[in-house]
Amino acid sequence: MTDLTDMRDLLRDAPTNWGKWGADDEVGALNYLTSAEVLRGVAAIRSGEVFTLQRMIGDPKGDPVWPGRTPAERTMVLDESSWDGEGAPSYPGGLHYADDKIDAYLQGSTQYDALGHVWYDGQIWNGYDARTTVGGLDKASVAPIAERGVVGRGILLDMARYRGKENLDKAETFTHEDLEACAAAQGVTIEAHDILVIRTNFLKLFFDQGPAFYEGFCEPGLTYSPELVRWFQEREIPNLVTDTIANEVTIDPDSGFALPLHCALMRNLGVALTEICDLEKLAASCAADGRYTFLYAAAPLKVNRASGSPVNPLAIR
Repeated sequence: MTDLTDMRDLLRDAPTNWGKWGADDEVGALNYLTSAEVLRGVAAIRSGEVFTLQRMIGDPKGDPVWPGRTPAERTMVLDESSWDGEGAPSYPGGLHYADDKIDAYLQGSTQYDALGHVWYDGQIWNGYDARTTVGGLDKASVAPIAERGVVGRGILLDMARYRGKENLDKAETFTHEDLEACAAAQGVTIEAHDILVIRTNFLKLFFDQGPAFYEGFCEPGLTYSPELVRWFQEREIPNLVTDTIANEVTIDPDSGFALPLHCALMRNLGVALTEICDLEKLAASCAADGRYTFLYAAAPLKVNRASGSPVNPLAIR
C-alpha cells in the first residue's frame, strides 16, 4: 500500500469538472447527454426488446444493501381482512381495497446517487460547501437528476463473461484498459458520452451465500488510478452503471481507502453513479446476438433534498 494520510493526498492532482457547466450546476457530466445523444441512443435500437434493470424490492431471497443499511420493510395497511370485524372501513357502494407502505433507505435498492452524496475536504460536487448537506442536500441532491432524466446510448461491458466466469470474485479489480479490451472482445467500441453498464454478476453470491456474503465485505470493481480518472474525463462519460452495491472495489488495494472513485469520479468529475442493477436478462440477450449497445433511459424518483433515490432503468435494444 502507498503511504497516504487521506483522500486529499490521493486526489491532490486529480482532474475536476468544477465550473465547467457554471457555478450553479448540480447534474455534472449528465450535461453531456444532449438531445443529439438521446437520438444516438435511439439509433442503437434494433429489435425493440425492453429490459428493466431494477432489482426487486422485497425479494423473498433478500435484498442486497450496503453494510449498515437495512433492506426495505413493506407493511400491509389494508387488505380484505380489514373488513372482517366491526369498525371496518366503509365506502359508498361497498368498495374494498389493499394499501401498503415501505420503510426503506433511499439507496437500499437499485438507485442513483446524488452528486452530493459523497465528499472529502469539506466540499461536495462543483465546490459547494459540505455544510449544505446538513438536514438534507440543499445543493447537488438527487432531485435535479430526477428532474432532467438520464437518456443516451448505453453500452454493456460484460466483465464476467469476458473473464470466463459466472461472476467476479470478492475484491477482484479491473481498469479502464480492461473495459476497452472487453469492448473489443465484444466487437464494440466505447464512444464519447456512452453510459457504461458493467456486469460482474457478483450479487449472485449474495443469494448463494446468505449472511456469509458480508464476511470480509469487498466487492469487485474498477480501482483507482490517475489514468482511469483521466480516461473518464477525456471520454466525457456521463454515467457509470453497475450490478454491484457501490460501483467500485470497496477497499482500494493500493491506498487502502474506501471508495476513492466515488470521490474522483462523482465528487470531482460529476459522473452519475447507478448501483445494484440486475443485468442478467440484458446480458443474456446481448450475448445471444452480439449486440451490446442500446437506448438507456432512467429517471430516479423526485425526492426533495435527498442523497439518492430508487430507480428502474430501461435498456431498449
